[in-house]
Amino acid sequence: MTISEMSPQKLSIGFVRRGYSASGGAEAYLKRLGRGVVDLGHEAQLITSDDWPSNEWPSGSIHHLRARSTIAFADEVEQLRPQIHCDVLMSLERVWRCDVYRAGDGVHRAWLQRRRKFELPLQQFVRGFNRKHRDLLLLEKSLWGERGASRVIANSEMVKNEIVDLYHYPADKIDIVRNGVPLEKFRFDPELREKAREDLKLKPDQIALLFAGSGWERKGLRFAVKAMALCRNRKMRLLVAGHGNPCFYKSKRVKFLGEIHDLVPIYAAADIFILPTIYDPFSNACLEALASGLPVITTHANGFSEVIEDGVHGTIVDLANDLLGLRDAIRFWSDLSRRALARSINAERASQFDISKNVEQTLVILLQAASPG
Repeated sequence: MTISEMSPQKLSIGFVRRGYSASGGAEAYLKRLGRGVVDLGHEAQLITSDDWPSNEWPSGSIHHLRARSTIAFADEVEQLRPQIHCDVLMSLERVWRCDVYRAGDGVHRAWLQRRRKFELPLQQFVRGFNRKHRDLLLLEKSLWGERGASRVIANSEMVKNEIVDLYHYPADKIDIVRNGVPLEKFRFDPELREKAREDLKLKPDQIALLFAGSGWERKGLRFAVKAMALCRNRKMRLLVAGHGNPCFYKSKRVKFLGEIHDLVPIYAAADIFILPTIYDPFSNACLEALASGLPVITTHANGFSEVIEDGVHGTIVDLANDLLGLRDAIRFWSDLSRRALARSINAERASQFDISKNVEQTLVILLQAASPG
């Protein structure tokens, strides 16, 4: 069913999200979604923490909550619910209950299970006493195990299967809506590429790998650094965009860019995108890189891998710590002719994931949730 096939109901939508990062994929997606629903004639308001800048939500009113911790934020949202005048409450944050929950952050229980494969027993033991993890698992149980979320949106089959398998949430209440990006924004521009490479002091014969995102441990930055070192190519550079501590990733051929509000020039300057993530529901950065025409190297633990073909749009390795597989993938895509061929193929593949399609599919679900009868 499409928007045009449904009644022309004007919705007032409350979006919930805690925390803000200028380079965060969830924040970028939510701002695009907010603009999209407003452009289609609906109203949007944001319920968030006090670190979200008001000027970064131009789509409607914004309610800043004072709570700092995960549970305290969920408690404050619950207390505020009678005062949130909206037809449907859609949360992109783990809360006690909501009309529609978008599982953009994936399943914390599944992430912890995957993480154990890369940790020492002592690290696992210490983590068991971490209150943050217990709180997140408690909220997940409320949303899925106790049906606190009336409907769920997942951005990959991987996440949908995890919710069903780990919490026995009804599969027919979970809709898959892939991430979306504004395609025109990421269209390849040769002049922008030349200028961006000059600004980054990249020589014409240097191959620039790009890693973008925060949460460097989960997204596998250490594996990207080690795999590049195995290539033994002095003309190779790794650009790292996002928030993290560079001290743990020392290398003369790694350039840390910090948090960048506009990554378009960085995508233009890069040759290969690499994200050997331990767990990612569906990397928005990978989709942006694909739209920019870059070959994407990632893992099967990334929901994004479901929408690309191995060896055509990039390379998919089984595990984040498969250093030889990552090395071989980097070497494979270091070939200029392969990258040139992939540029148009990748842009064509990305055309199926324009943000307008995501907005329309999401609105259909919100309209159904607002009118359950």
